[in-house]
Amino acid sequence: KCDLPNKNISKIKNEMMQYELIAEDLSGDTLFVEVSATQKSNLDKLKDSILLQSEILDLKASIIGTASGVVIESKIDKGKGPVSTILITNGLLKKGDYFVCGNTWGKIRAMISHEGKNIEEATPSMPVEILGMNGSAFAGAEFLVIENEDKAKEIAEFRKSDNSSTKKIIAKDKTTLFENKDDKDELNIIIKSDVQGSSEALKMAINKIEHEEVKANIILSDIGMINETDVSLAKASNALLIGFNVKPNREAKKLAEEQKIDIKFYNIIYEALEYIEKGLSGLLEPDIKEKVLGSAEIQKIFKVSNAGKIAGSKVVNGEIKNKSKARLIRDGVVVYSGEISSIFREKNAVKEVKNGLECGISLKDFIDFKEKDIIESYEAEKIERSI
Repeated sequence: KCDLPNKNISKIKNEMMQYELIAEDLSGDTLFVEVSATQKSNLDKLKDSILLQSEILDLKASIIGTASGVVIESKIDKGKGPVSTILITNGLLKKGDYFVCGNTWGKIRAMISHEGKNIEEATPSMPVEILGMNGSAFAGAEFLVIENEDKAKEIAEFRKSDNSSTKKIIAKDKTTLFENKDDKDELNIIIKSDVQGSSEALKMAINKIEHEEVKANIILSDIGMINETDVSLAKASNALLIGFNVKPNREAKKLAEEQKIDIKFYNIIYEALEYIEKGLSGLLEPDIKEKVLGSAEIQKIFKVSNAGKIAGSKVVNGEIKNKSKARLIRDGVVVYSGEISSIFREKNAVKEVKNGLECGISLKDFIDFKEKDIIESYEAEKIERSI
């Protein structure tokens, strides 16, 4: 925020108070450092503040024992496969170690430092990119070194089965809740992104879109190239398919063309959100704005062999238009709503009749006319709504 020309640091600090983050200069205990990455200002102050805080809190980690850490970022690289950036929080991580990370497991085939160099070991506080995972991990997932391959597989498989059961229960509960209490229209969305962080940021932004009539339903959010399975799922669930910094493979592109699935590609989150908001707006029922054109009072009823009953009327206000929407009002109560099917004046069909003139009016699918009934001619304009 410090890079913005209209920055207001005091306002930001006040807004952060709602999350119980109170700056030190406001008698709180949260450190605030005004940093600009583009101008490289106050970076040394940020470093000093972090070191001071860690010293005060006595933050320490041991390099003895098996390593543990947390996933900072995850992606699928064309040449390397699933790749994750791990921040080591404890122990010593070595090349060749077996590990579990969320629902995935693997053996470290290579470790790359933040400088892009291959390393053999990583100590606490070191961010390293690791290769050798059997699948992509979620950002924030716990990373833990395991003694052998069999144990790592066993733990990963147990977590997968446990998560699968939980998801089924949650899905069942959500369905019941939707059927009983929530009658919102849903917009299904599939997200494929290059890295886990982008996917999570987009999901969080989408989940913040709230409306009393419609809601976004993310049925899949994953990293990697868009494939045939994604296209098939979009077709089956009538979902928006969004690629964030990724493209479809050849088979998926061909299938999308055959199935007439429109894949949207973005690299800026707010542009993707605008597209989703337009999709949600399309689910909203439009507002109907009526414009009364005129009204006529029935004075006599005629029977015509070809047209059935005709209401001999006099226009008392505005004008009566042929093929316009109409309602018949009797003693202040609307007894018919429909359309004017024809208007006659001196035995000739006309398009409209002005105020003060007499005419014969027939209504679509209605013949129960009575004298003194009022026929009101109006137009209904649909006004599209947006969230």
